[in-house]
Amino acid sequence: IFDKEAKDLEREVCFIDIASDEIPERYYKESEDPKYFKSQKTGRGQLKEGWRDTHQPIMCSYKLVTVKFEVWGLQTRVEQFVHKVVRDILLIGHRQAFAWVDEWYGEYMTMDEVREFERATQEATNKKIGIFPPAISISNISMPSSTRSAPSSAPSTPLSTDAPDFLTVPKDRPRKKSAPETLTLPDPSK
Repeated sequence: IFDKEAKDLEREVCFIDIASDEIPERYYKESEDPKYFKSQKTGRGQLKEGWRDTHQPIMCSYKLVTVKFEVWGLQTRVEQFVHKVVRDILLIGHRQAFAWVDEWYGEYMTMDEVREFERATQEATNKKIGIFPPAISISNISMPSSTRSAPSSAPSTPLSTDAPDFLTVPKDRPRKKSAPETLTLPDPSK
């Protein structure tokens, strides 16, 4: 399904089974376990082994996750960790969507109602955890249009091969040596 988005990339297809796949113990709630949950409104539920072959209707959700962490010595571990975390988030989220079906099934909202629900949810979240300023800021630096290749609305980065002043080593500073050239041991008789 994602042939155009990731043609040249190596891909691994990962199937998530909301009933059988293990989730981290700290996120487990019996009320959200599809093996035990049965919907009052739809009659769906208590998903047993092989449920994907027998239950109707069934939903299929496709996600394309690309992780690039190009730091020598850490790349594989960090990328695997991020993929595992994303997989766990998707698994838990889809289990909850299934277990909460009675809360949303048959409820139809207009777009204005959706926007109001989003606003109220954001406000409640901000009250609970607080508002955090962004950790990364992007500043716009105007450059002549001849040096830009992106749309004018995109943030720009100065084009230069010189390192910024804070990264350059002062010329008058002597080089540190990793070890002394001669080692003098204390005289044990003194």
